[in-house]
Amino acid sequence: MSDSTATQAEVKSQKRTLAVIDCDVHIQPVSYDEIKAYMRQPFRDMFNLFKGRGIFDNPLGRTTIKGNTPSGGPIASDPNHLREQLIKPNNIETAILSPWIYADFFSDPDFKAEINAAFNSWVHDKWLNSKVNYDGVFKASITVSHQDPNLAVKEIERWAGHPDFVQVYLDSGSRAPLGQRQYWPIYEACERYGLPLAIHVGTDGLGGNSRFTTGFPNRYVEWLTLVPCNFQAHLVSFLTEGVFERFPGLRMVLLEGGTFWLPGMLWRLDALYKSFRFEIPWVKKLPSLYVKDHIRFGTQPMHRPDNDEHFRYLLEVIDAENIMMFSSDYPHFDTDVAAEIFPRNISDQMKNKIFYENAKAFYNL
Repeated sequence: MSDSTATQAEVKSQKRTLAVIDCDVHIQPVSYDEIKAYMRQPFRDMFNLFKGRGIFDNPLGRTTIKGNTPSGGPIASDPNHLREQLIKPNNIETAILSPWIYADFFSDPDFKAEINAAFNSWVHDKWLNSKVNYDGVFKASITVSHQDPNLAVKEIERWAGHPDFVQVYLDSGSRAPLGQRQYWPIYEACERYGLPLAIHVGTDGLGGNSRFTTGFPNRYVEWLTLVPCNFQAHLVSFLTEGVFERFPGLRMVLLEGGTFWLPGMLWRLDALYKSFRFEIPWVKKLPSLYVKDHIRFGTQPMHRPDNDEHFRYLLEVIDAENIMMFSSDYPHFDTDVAAEIFPRNISDQMKNKIFYENAKAFYNL
């Protein structure tokens, strides 16, 4: 650890004073019987979410926080316990919730839509009711699947008027790059209802969809290292297909796909755009110029060099102050704590924008 890294006293002070909006908090039911209760037949009998999902599953488990909630359920299944373990200690003003669903692991579009609808109803009833969410700290995601955009739009329309559902949420695993026009009805609905689109790591190459690498890796560590390849492919697709020209009000956040790959990819795309813009005449300006107006990136995982000065420089190069939003990824094995991810040589202004102001504006909180 370098000399410029924050001391323990400074970290504690930041925890007391730093207002935080956490853009990626994962929740789960005590039992999947909670979810089945919302499902119609025959889907209820078909539903056994994680059985057989061994390919590229995390060998450390899905959480690093051991034990159970006071009521005996798994971590992140009890709203009151989550308040005590995450919200209060980290001065979190708003937590954007997303359950572990991975419905896109399955190939049947009707089954996927039913799973998502059941989870959305469960989130509404368990996490957003006035007794639990009395102060509005919990906001939620409308989770949909992309295989059948019409079913996705129906689910968006079901919840779009609810003040505590603040974004539409897609897995990054898909059968085609997500900028392609077959998915546009989803983005039209997002724009129409003023809902940001979140794309989160999930189901990449798990059978029902593909990943943008040379093939299937042998181990989880290799799979996880290469996750940003999918995010780069999706982002280039959005930029070259002209999605933000077609839907100028669309806002998008990429979660858990990393960020420091961004400059090199945009430099390459901008250079090639100058030579091949005749292929994409609907793109009216350099592709990189759409990023600041439309796209945000979650901080987690915050991989960083050992040298704090190099880290600060990387943040400047990617314009982190304007495009990054804090995400803890609670309660996964690599959960980040806001007060611990930046060294002392990061300005207070940058921290405040990343931890709070960017998300407040993005979600219209």
